[in-house]
Amino acid sequence: MKWKIAALLLLAALPGVVATSWIALPLLVEASQNLVPLRTLQIATAIQSTVLVLIAALIGASLAPRVGLAAPVITAIASSGGVIDAMRPQLVPGLVGGAIGAAVILGFSAFAPEFLMAIQPERPLPLVVRVLYGGITEEVLIRWGLMTAMVWAGWKVLNRDLQQPSSGVMWTAIAVSALAFGVSHLPSVAQSLPTLSVSVVAYITIGNALFGLVAGYLFWRYGLEAAMVAHASAHVLAFAIRG
Repeated sequence: MKWKIAALLLLAALPGVVATSWIALPLLVEASQNLVPLRTLQIATAIQSTVLVLIAALIGASLAPRVGLAAPVITAIASSGGVIDAMRPQLVPGLVGGAIGAAVILGFSAFAPEFLMAIQPERPLPLVVRVLYGGITEEVLIRWGLMTAMVWAGWKVLNRDLQQPSSGVMWTAIAVSALAFGVSHLPSVAQSLPTLSVSVVAYITIGNALFGLVAGYLFWRYGLEAAMVAHASAHVLAFAIRG
């Protein structure tokens, strides 16, 4: 079963990998600054992302059931179960999380320092990239892979006598993975600035980590797909309001 779940999550995440490599990358990287041809960079990025997603999918499929985490819809598909019944409990929490996420995106954009607004690309990333990569691929990488691994490690180190990880271990994993999620957004900013100041690092990291806390909680309490719905709908709502 775990191999089917890992394979399904890999397949679900691959469109985001393709969208990032072939749609987003040309918008983010100036051809004049490339030391290698753009096509080579796209292929290398796609291969690297695919390997990381595969590792995350396997980690989650192996460890999530041991620590009380799940991807109910993917599991239902793998076992030919009731997909609609598995999805229904996650929709409302996911949409609420998406509204919170959209508020975070819009709020941090509205109060961003002027120099950060000045480096925004002339052509923002298409919504399809934000939804596919952010809503699915990032959730597989950060929540399903990284957060699950952290929960399992914390459980083994701190909760050996318990059948399931404590809430303290869960919240620690949620917080640390949320920070990792925030830090992962720094490279795209760094290439547009001569230096990364402490204030810039803090602003970008905290702004993204706030939503990471929401997504991590949804993953814990409802399932991976609730975090995916929240992440995707946050981008859709923010796009509908701001563009």
